Amino acid sequence: MAITAAMVKELRDTTGAGMMDAKKALTETDGDMDAAVDWLRTKGLAKAAKKSGRVAAEGLVAVAVEGGVGVAVEVNSETDFVGKNAEFQDMVSRIAKVALSVSDVDALAAADMGGKSVADTLTAKIATIGENMTLRRMARVEGETVISYVHNAAAPDMGKIGVLVALSGGDEAIGKHFAMHIAAANPAALSEDDLDPAVVEKEKQVQMDIARESGKPEQVIEKMIVGRMKKFVAESTLLNQQFVVNPDVTVAEAAKEAGATVTGFVRLEVGEGIEKKEEDFAAEVAKAVQG
Repeated sequence: MAITAAMVKELRDTTGAGMMDAKKALTETDGDMDAAVDWLRTKGLAKAAKKSGRVAAEGLVAVAVEGGVGVAVEVNSETDFVGKNAEFQDMVSRIAKVALSVSDVDALAAADMGGKSVADTLTAKIATIGENMTLRRMARVEGETVISYVHNAAAPDMGKIGVLVALSGGDEAIGKHFAMHIAAANPAALSEDDLDPAVVEKEKQVQMDIARESGKPEQVIEKMIVGRMKKFVAESTLLNQQFVVNPDVTVAEAAKEAGATVTGFVRLEVGEGIEKKEEDFAAEVAKAVQG
């Protein structure tokens, strides 16, 4: 029977196998989905599917810079141990280099890396290393000069936090200082104009509720909110933050002194926003006994 793209996709989703492996399995089994799953399992190509339900919240962020383009890529694993694996590190480094030529994580997953797509390379590595892994996200920044920095480096250009800073003017030294500041201070946006309006409005409502709890008159509360929101913007935006290298000036003031303008930045931290399942062994045992 004819093997359709939809059948191949269904088998890939079920087993985590690569596209060509899934197509071959369906061809070999005349389109029988269950038999194709068994075929992949016997070849050791469906091993990845057994791991796919496990939370991958460790891993590495890798950075790569070429000319005025910088990329940061996060590849997750289940355990920190895998992040120290030379085979895993080599793969992540190669993925970051491929990312220089694409615009988003979907394009990166589909991009060629030595004759296989990045997604298929990752699937194959899951089978050999034996842990679930995910290509979670990538970020890209362009500018006159792009400086990279990795905090808690596990290997060159990869670690737990990856930062990219785009500059106009200035030099590499000040760019590196700004990148280290971003790693430490974790700004939400470059400037007030770049802040998400929904985030600003939510913070304003929270601050108003807090102020109203004090029982003060509305006109007093309004003045309090102006001050509190000014502080929120200063703490949340890179250019308005106190520069960690010299807290007497803001990042914007430090940039001006160095003859530089910060035009953009990226900060990726491994596992950021991923809910890790906490295993309660005692509760599991109690549940088993009751069952």
